[in-house]
Amino acid sequence: MVGGGEPEASDSLRTFGAVVQALREHAGLSREEFGDLVGLSKHTVASVELGRRMPDPDFADRSEPVLGNTGALRRAARYLARQPGLAAWFRRWAQLEAMAMTLYTYECRLIPGLLQTEAYARTLFTNQLPPLSDEQIEAQWVARAERQRLLRERPNTAFAFILEEHLFRRRTGGVEVTRELIDHVLEIADLRNVEIQIMPTEQDTHAGLDGPMQLLETAENKWFAYCEGQESGQFIADRKVVSMLQMRYARMRSQALTLKDSMSLLQRMRGDL
Repeated sequence: MVGGGEPEASDSLRTFGAVVQALREHAGLSREEFGDLVGLSKHTVASVELGRRMPDPDFADRSEPVLGNTGALRRAARYLARQPGLAAWFRRWAQLEAMAMTLYTYECRLIPGLLQTEAYARTLFTNQLPPLSDEQIEAQWVARAERQRLLRERPNTAFAFILEEHLFRRRTGGVEVTRELIDHVLEIADLRNVEIQIMPTEQDTHAGLDGPMQLLETAENKWFAYCEGQESGQFIADRKVVSMLQMRYARMRSQALTLKDSMSLLQRMRGDL
């Protein structure tokens, strides 16, 4: 899915921000002073207080000791997590994605957005139901292209992908689109910070049968996960659930083809087109 940037202000975001501001002012702290204590810039604090920015998952836990341990922020943060709609969840994930030290992706439905070519992406957008307008398609591609810059602009971030073989054999968009897609994936795989493995179609054991997943590690070495379905997305901060998904991803890495064999398979598929 596309996404990125900050979510539009909602009632829950504005209410949460008002609680933060009230507690901060009651503690006699300026935005800059509060930001220094919780590791944020004064501009980020302002964005949270004004309801323009979804707070990081551990914002309440870091802020509570500074603001009197009233428990108000932790309780208010629960309502943010309950906001319906894929866009809000994905924007929260994309915000972390842009700063991640490690990003793991397993996909069994379509080529992940970070690896898509423009032709492949536009094929998906054009066939989306209900139909999108030309303006919406253009906006979605611009947002996706912006996200893809992460692969080259964050050379110290480790990106790993496990992709099902059938994603390429489906030939979404036709032969030419698929040929260009494989060439693009092979090129991305040459980057030192990117690993791409193919899960073969014939595989008698598979740890990822419950569906696609993404895992990321922040600069503070905290792990989060994101799982997505039709018109829904789930941001996961629960350490036990994240640990379970890490276990499954680790098993899939051993079940998928090696990096070298994965590239060889892609090159053979490219030659068969």
